[in-house]
Amino acid sequence: MLTYCVRRLICRCETIPRTSRCCRVAFARQHFSTATPVRSVAEDSDHTKTLMQLCTDRYYIASGQLHRDSFQRGTNCGYGPLGMELKKNILEQWWNSVIGFRAEVFGISTLHASKDRTTERDGQLRVVDTENLRQILSQRELSKDQLIQKLQTYIQNGASLRTSLFQGALEQYVPSLELVNRKLPFGLAETGLCFQPSGGPSCPDEVTQSSLVWFCSPRTSSQWLDYWARHRLQWWRKFALGPSDFSCSDITEEELAGRASRGVKIVYNFPWGQEALETLLSRGDAELLQTHKSARNKLQCLDGRKSVVPYAISVTGNLERGVLAYLYNSLQQVKKVDSKQRLQQRKVLKLHPILSPVKVALDMGRGATVELRQVCEGLLKEFLEGGVSAWPGYIETMPTSMEQLNTKYDEMGVLFTVVISDNTLESGLLQVRSRDTTIKETMHISEVKNFLARYISAAQNI
Repeated sequence: MLTYCVRRLICRCETIPRTSRCCRVAFARQHFSTATPVRSVAEDSDHTKTLMQLCTDRYYIASGQLHRDSFQRGTNCGYGPLGMELKKNILEQWWNSVIGFRAEVFGISTLHASKDRTTERDGQLRVVDTENLRQILSQRELSKDQLIQKLQTYIQNGASLRTSLFQGALEQYVPSLELVNRKLPFGLAETGLCFQPSGGPSCPDEVTQSSLVWFCSPRTSSQWLDYWARHRLQWWRKFALGPSDFSCSDITEEELAGRASRGVKIVYNFPWGQEALETLLSRGDAELLQTHKSARNKLQCLDGRKSVVPYAISVTGNLERGVLAYLYNSLQQVKKVDSKQRLQQRKVLKLHPILSPVKVALDMGRGATVELRQVCEGLLKEFLEGGVSAWPGYIETMPTSMEQLNTKYDEMGVLFTVVISDNTLESGLLQVRSRDTTIKETMHISEVKNFLARYISAAQNI
């Protein structure tokens, strides 16, 4: 048993074929058609309450595990099926944007806990066996001072849990030099779970971090910091409904507190204030030298013809906070008149098509239930085999009107709803409804998969 438990837009039209270009323009009109409204303080509070309720009702946050303070911090919330899929999609896009962006970036994986991290600062979270602690505490022959000293020694000898991924990249620096023939610049990227002190006696906060450590020449470190800051801000804005809510700012000397010579943070403007999504620091060479015991000869790389010990630039992201930022950014509340001429508020989670956990929901209209279900199952299998995430709405047994289904799927952020009916059995035609436009189109069943693939591909390239 452990004391610290592990809880859990720019389209290059000249080079794009006309058909693909039209698809991309259609996507851009649908996804970015509504400007982000300016809200008052009271509206911000209501927006937060609405989002919290939606996240629990629509499978983003595990029921019973959500509190307002932890929700706003983006920690200690168990994900539901859709929340886990959203987080996975963000992680995948981050990885592609870093590893696939430059040939000199390589992926690594380091340990969650280690006894060898002698360069870590004091205050690290450590893993200890409570049974051994009880045995030490039961030694009544020890004086108070002896007991304290023995406990301190035992805890200090325990494995430390990582609080960031930076140290792991420093340790992997030397083994990675052969990959680049000892030439600068190059980078090491990793994503994984880290642990932050919770400020109380409970288990530490769990944070999924993304990390890029960029090793470069001391003379160009400032330019590289600016380069990565621009790249990261552009990436966050790419998937945003309201890009202006994402911005970057310099980190003050007081905030740096000696950790780095210069820093930049990518922030999101939450209702309660700005929070950092990614932090970029120019950290010099001191930590690299400390990790490798000042062995300059084995650390030197070629900067042109000159051998230098590189500077490290760290780009560290908080994925939980990133998930929260995109949820806030994508929630729209629009007034509408229902079929009975009553004024209602339409809530829609307008996530970017690439990030949306469910691309299409399959449902049945009225008709021969057995035959319609067979068609749904076949189409679902086709979607899944094609890599299109689908929601099997047809398996739900509770009778629901189409208006209620559309409301549910809009709140889930589902891109398209496909309805199979008797007409499908007779002619192969089905109904496809768009989340972003609410327009319903009739389409042949053989065209749906290719239509979705083209739409998602166009969204990827906007």
